[in-house]
Amino acid sequence: MSSRPDDAGRRGQIIRESARLFREKGFDATSVRDIAAATGLQSGSWVYHFRTKQDILAAVMEEGLAQALERIEAIGREQLPPREHFRALLRTHLDTLLGPGQDFIPVLLYEWRSLEAAARPRIVELQRRYESVWEMAIGELQRSGEWAMPTPVDRLLMFGALNWIAHWYRPAGPLDAVQLAAEAERFFLRTPAAPPRDASAPRAGRARAARPRSVRGGRASRRES
Repeated sequence: MSSRPDDAGRRGQIIRESARLFREKGFDATSVRDIAAATGLQSGSWVYHFRTKQDILAAVMEEGLAQALERIEAIGREQLPPREHFRALLRTHLDTLLGPGQDFIPVLLYEWRSLEAAARPRIVELQRRYESVWEMAIGELQRSGEWAMPTPVDRLLMFGALNWIAHWYRPAGPLDAVQLAAEAERFFLRTPAAPPRDASAPRAGRARAARPRSVRGGRASRRES
């Protein structure tokens, strides 16, 4: 394959237009004729750049992850305080999902099952690198006390909530991506961490009047504060 600049530009155009078509129509419903028409190529000439439509799908997913990874790794090099780091990651992630022309990651989310097994390992490796940046950011927040009550599945729950936004978000709605990122930050970090307990201090229950008792199954019991 030639490495001339115009060839690289044509390949990039095929990837971009294919991502748009896969997102709008679905992978199975997008034909090679559709791709050729969208890129101005003659039918069949796209094989100069890709052997199969599956190769295009894999390239779309790789391109999206590579771009997203480059952006969040650049944020990490800024050495921001934990909350500012997290805020920047949120804005960037939502931009890759919702921004104009950002079709790559939605295709990854929607069409993962369409990707052949042989192409998945290299995509998974990029996903792991991407998610590891977030794991470090969450760890920083936990150590600073700004991510309260950590659990073993924080990352999975967070990505589940963030990625689902691509299904319901509408650009004409009341929030743009930056505002939505601010709301996501409030949602994930709104509960302050409990201060460490001083073993020498009296227990809170001894310093307050007794709380009313409740009846459970005919026996009186005290509700834990």
